[in-house]
Amino acid sequence: MFDPTDKPRIFGVAPGIDFPKALWDGVLSRMQGHPPEALARVQIIVNTQRMARRLRQIADSGPATLMPRIDLLTSLGRDIAHRDIPRAVHPLRRRFELIQLISRLLDQQPDLAARSSLFDLADSLAGLMDEMSGEGVSPDVIEALDISDQSGHWERAQAFFGIARTFLDTADQAPDSETRQRLIVERLAEDWAANPPQHPVILAGSTGSRGTTMLLMEAVAKLPQGALVLPGYDFDMPQRVWSALGDALTAEDHPQYRFRKIVDTLDLQPADITPWTEELAPCPARNELISLALRPAPVTDQWRREGPNLRGLDQATEQMTLIEAPSMRDEALAIAMRLRQAAEDGQTAALITPDRMLTRQVTAALDRWDILPDDSAGTPLQLSPPGRFLRHVAALFHRPLTSEALLTLLKHPLTHSGADRNHHLRYTRELELHLRRKGITFPEASYLRQWASTIDGAVAWGEWLAAAFCDQESIGTAPVGDRLAHHLTLAETLSRGSRIDAGSGGLWEEKAGREAIKIVAELQENAGHAGDVDASDYADLFGAVLARGEVRDRDAPHPHILIWGTLEARVQGADLTILGGLNEGSWPESPSPDPWLNRKMRHDAGLLLPERRIGLSAHDFQQAVGAKEVWLTRSIRSDDAETVPSRWINRLVNLLDGLQDQGGQAALADMRARGAHWLDRAKALETVQPVPAAKRPSPRPPLSARPNRLSVTEIKKLIRDPYAIYARHCLRLRPMDPLMRTPDALLRGIVIHEVLEVFIKDVSADRSKLTPEHLLEISETVLAQNVPWPTARALWKARIERIADRFVSDEIFRQDRGKPIGFETRAETAISALGFTLVGAADRIDRKENGDLVLYDYKTGTPPSPAEQRYFDKQLLLEAAMAEKGGFDQIDPAEVAEAIYIGLSNNPKNVLAPLAEMPTAQVWAEFEQLISRYLDAEQGFTSRRALRKDTDRSDYDQLARFGEWDVTEEATPEELT
Repeated sequence: MFDPTDKPRIFGVAPGIDFPKALWDGVLSRMQGHPPEALARVQIIVNTQRMARRLRQIADSGPATLMPRIDLLTSLGRDIAHRDIPRAVHPLRRRFELIQLISRLLDQQPDLAARSSLFDLADSLAGLMDEMSGEGVSPDVIEALDISDQSGHWERAQAFFGIARTFLDTADQAPDSETRQRLIVERLAEDWAANPPQHPVILAGSTGSRGTTMLLMEAVAKLPQGALVLPGYDFDMPQRVWSALGDALTAEDHPQYRFRKIVDTLDLQPADITPWTEELAPCPARNELISLALRPAPVTDQWRREGPNLRGLDQATEQMTLIEAPSMRDEALAIAMRLRQAAEDGQTAALITPDRMLTRQVTAALDRWDILPDDSAGTPLQLSPPGRFLRHVAALFHRPLTSEALLTLLKHPLTHSGADRNHHLRYTRELELHLRRKGITFPEASYLRQWASTIDGAVAWGEWLAAAFCDQESIGTAPVGDRLAHHLTLAETLSRGSRIDAGSGGLWEEKAGREAIKIVAELQENAGHAGDVDASDYADLFGAVLARGEVRDRDAPHPHILIWGTLEARVQGADLTILGGLNEGSWPESPSPDPWLNRKMRHDAGLLLPERRIGLSAHDFQQAVGAKEVWLTRSIRSDDAETVPSRWINRLVNLLDGLQDQGGQAALADMRARGAHWLDRAKALETVQPVPAAKRPSPRPPLSARPNRLSVTEIKKLIRDPYAIYARHCLRLRPMDPLMRTPDALLRGIVIHEVLEVFIKDVSADRSKLTPEHLLEISETVLAQNVPWPTARALWKARIERIADRFVSDEIFRQDRGKPIGFETRAETAISALGFTLVGAADRIDRKENGDLVLYDYKTGTPPSPAEQRYFDKQLLLEAAMAEKGGFDQIDPAEVAEAIYIGLSNNPKNVLAPLAEMPTAQVWAEFEQLISRYLDAEQGFTSRRALRKDTDRSDYDQLARFGEWDVTEEATPEELT
């Protein structure tokens, strides 16, 4: 197949060429003149299953021929000659073993890291061990590093390296996958050196970014019929530029750095790399332009020397489009529109980006045209229905059951998916309404059973509900295997539902379910190595393992609309290539922080620098941008800040902008114009027919629909926001009760009212209990009964402690003035002429020795000022008027001497109602006038008529479409029938 040579054979394929197709064409051309069976003796080694599958597809589409042997780098260990190398330890087992050791270390030194990071620490340390094995770096090298100028962080890291050394020293007996792969490659290199195979061996598609791969490439290149085929090799780069790529610290982020390292390892020169085929790149002029744009930073001065020699910039950029979108949404929509156009035209189009947020937005935009792209990354298993379900179930073991957690699981599509799901959904709806209405935060088993007994046909469902969901919290530690078994049993119970003959429901069905059970099986196989963990650590561990899986459906997506990661772009070909998310931090991605070694220590140890990922991304960019038709897209702003263009976009734009005489500026303007055209189309798609803004409403319902009964607390709302009264009483709309009762101001007021009511009753019976200590004793009891939130309970208790002395001293004065005769006493007074009734309840009523009444109202917030009471907040004034009219139950009418707000805020103060300025007769007369006005057909219920502040919120603002109008606008009456 290859002519004899005394040098290693290295071939290259230029950027933009469909690499798998070029590889296959090159093999066939070199087999011309050989018998058909010779092709079957060719061995091709590729680095991904996707590459192997693509080669077979290309072969199947061509003329009939025998197939060469196609191997993966990771499958070389199946050879009989290497059976004495132990099988690789499962990655989960290694991480579980590390978790045990790290957990013990954190028990001894809790300040090293948070326990919630157990799996992340184990995963990161295992990754470092893999890298050390792959690069052939021993623990001795790490320990010998010069750390004289490093911080104390190194001393903490050494504790973890001691754990890693335990595994690395025994790697030959129990190797991880990376160590085993290196052992295989080393053994293979030894065998080939002694007995080189005589058949052709081609290693294709690798860049030598890992030490083990580089070792194999070196061994293959030295075989009699061995060859390397490099993807995306830059034939346009001159020798002086290759010379600048020698230092990893300054050049590893260059796309061609790895190829320079390969030729150095094989004692060759870049000129020794020859084209694999005679096929030209789709646009050689563009490759030359990109090559110059991506020159290493130390030699970018070559732009001035070589730039003027560039020709054909219009041809190089003719099929290039540059989109600089205002936002990621605009970018995604423009991309989606172009992909839709490609689908209609029968083109194969691929979006290439590492930005998963962008791919999700593009996928969502394509959904409007019923186009599902073929996403190579699939859906993370943890976000699939089984993944979410299993994580929710795991949370039951380490958190108290709340109404929110209960209903989240009850509404999940996999819950009760075995049988009778229609009944399950009906019962769930009834339960939700009940929990909202009653404000149950932490439902208990007995309560749920009792409730279910009141619902027709729900007794068995209620028994399943109480048994499966309640009392699942687990205290202490237990083996991971036991926790996993209990987790799966409970998950299947919830999925099956209340019918015991329904199997495991739909939990393990469909592609996501099958992928989930595969991950679970791996967990079960390796759980024995994880030791004992508590419920919280188990949930974190399970979620982290689940996050490593993904779900793909190869049948549903559109066959020609593709989404690839940057790695997939190396082995595929498309008519249209869209490089999206070209912003710094997205593409290239920012290097992940290394918790173990800094950049210099990595370089000194011979490990990979953080810039390696940037260099690989740069190579992927250079290879993809050479395609036939290319889009380059970025968003100018992210959700919260302005973005920075990718360094490659910056270089390309700056280079073109500086080549005015060669037409660079005109070419750049054309690229942007094509992008602006698609952005305009996207904007036009989103443009909607303007809808006139709503007017400030002031509905006039029929008299028969207007309220004829209000409470005293609603009169303030009738004055300030009449629309709220209309919505509540005329439309009968109520804000939905929250699912989770929270420690809000309303509950705080209810609790403090109860504390004071109990205290005053005790004091009325026994004056000796009028002490701050007794008040605090009552508050502890009431808070424990009504406030299940420890933080809120502590804060509210502290508030009562702050006001206790002041309240008791004031209460002594109040007790001397009069005797309490009513608590939460209900009142009702009718206006017969209007057919209207006012109702209410006074917090407390005292009677003085002369028979006069004193009304008190407790305010946990700031009491209203006399001016506010005069015009808006008339609660106490109206209660005083009702008391003098005999409206309170079992309290004879009497003159009201005083009505007082008792402030209970952090700065307590008492505020009197202005009865002297506004006698009760005047208050009632004005009230009758107010009600008669709103019982007039011409009076509208204006929205936000006189709220205290423009920022005050009303429960019915959305209904009134507040925001489309403001309070400066005149109300628009509307007659209703």
